Amino acid sequence: MSTADPKTYLADVVALLDKPWPANHIVNIVAHGHSVPAGYFATPVVDTFNAYPHLLHVRLKQHHPNAVLNVIVTAIGGEHSGSGAARFPRDVLPLRPDILLIDYALNDRSLGLECARQAWEEMIRQALNVGAKIILLTPTLDKRSALDEPSDPLNQQAEQVRELAAQFGIGLADSFAASQAALRAGAKLDDLMSHVNHPNRQGHELVVTELLKWFPRPN
Repeated sequence: MSTADPKTYLADVVALLDKPWPANHIVNIVAHGHSVPAGYFATPVVDTFNAYPHLLHVRLKQHHPNAVLNVIVTAIGGEHSGSGAARFPRDVLPLRPDILLIDYALNDRSLGLECARQAWEEMIRQALNVGAKIILLTPTLDKRSALDEPSDPLNQQAEQVRELAAQFGIGLADSFAASQAALRAGAKLDDLMSHVNHPNRQGHELVVTELLKWFPRPN
C-alpha cells in the first residue's frame, strides 16, 4: 500500500470545519506523543503556545473561522510509544478524535524498532476502529544524531514511521525529511533547536507546514 492522498484523506473533516452554525460540528484533533507535542523547549520549560499543536490550531482557525475546533494534547514528556499505547484506551479514545496525530519516534530509540512497531500498530488499529483519521509524524531532530546516516537510530525510526503510514494507508507528516531539506538548503541545526532534542518555534513551524499539507484549502 501507500500513504493516503493528502488532497482527499481529510476531505470529510475539512468539510465539517467549513460548516457555519447551526450546521457546524465539533472537531477534535488529538496530539498523542512525547515531549515535543507536549511543548517542552529547554527542559523544564513548556512553551505550549510555540509548539506545533497550538500553532496548528491557530493556523486552522485562520483558514476555517466557522469551525468549532479543539486541538487536545495527550502527550507526556519522556514517554515512548509502549507507554503511550498502554494508556491509549484511557487517555485518547474517550476524546473521540476526528484526527489523531501520533509522534513518538524521537523517544522510541530507547524502545527499539520491533517493540515500537507493535505499539504504533496497536494505537493505529484502535483509532481506525473508532473511525479516526490518523497522521503519523516522523521525528523532529536531535543534535546528537547522525542525521544523514541511514543506520542512525533516528533515521531508522523515521523510516519505520513512513512504512507504517504506507502499510495502513493513512497520513504522514514527514517533518524529519523537511528538517533535513532545510539543513541542506543552508539552515543551521541550532536555528531549529531550543534544546539538544527539542525544536524551537522555527522547528515546530516545519512540523506545522507538513501537517497543513493534509488540510487542503479550496481554490
